[in-house]
Amino acid sequence: MLAWRRTSDSLWEERHLRDVVEQCLRESWSRLFGYAVSLCGDRETARDLIQSSAVKALDTNAPPREPAAARAWLFRVMRNDWIDRGRRATVRAADREPVEPTEGPWAYEDARIAAITVRQGLDRLEPYQREIIELVDLAGFRYAEAAEILEVPVGTVMSRLSRARLALLEAIEGGKVTPLERSRGTR
Repeated sequence: MLAWRRTSDSLWEERHLRDVVEQCLRESWSRLFGYAVSLCGDRETARDLIQSSAVKALDTNAPPREPAAARAWLFRVMRNDWIDRGRRATVRAADREPVEPTEGPWAYEDARIAAITVRQGLDRLEPYQREIIELVDLAGFRYAEAAEILEVPVGTVMSRLSRARLALLEAIEGGKVTPLERSRGTR
């Protein structure tokens, strides 16, 4: 009877932990996808990466017990998956899928222009700079969580983020980004 109870308890705990991971995946899917795009450089590869990472996260034997820790853990699983795939090669901005404004007079709202400008500015950054901005500024991780995901000290996160923000500002204000100009070769 005691052996059955332990088995029953462990099955319940395993299901509970899987539910925690599934819930976190649902809540974080769009941010995970944004981070995957920043890692991979294109949407198609990002889709493959996020699906592969979700399968790995769901198949793990030791996910975090706390929902708060699960979010950072998912980003770390995806980053490690990306590293394992050998996608660390630098992706040139010219090879990346361009972000274009929508057609029509209503399309040029300030928020859209700002979003396009920032995305194009991010495309001009080095991959490690894009990654830190995606984690802290776009995905909303605290410095300690980003440090855990990247497996670096908190001070390194802070210095990388500072330099990345300056590089983004330089890309945007330095005239390297033209949000309303279409890329060559499209349409």
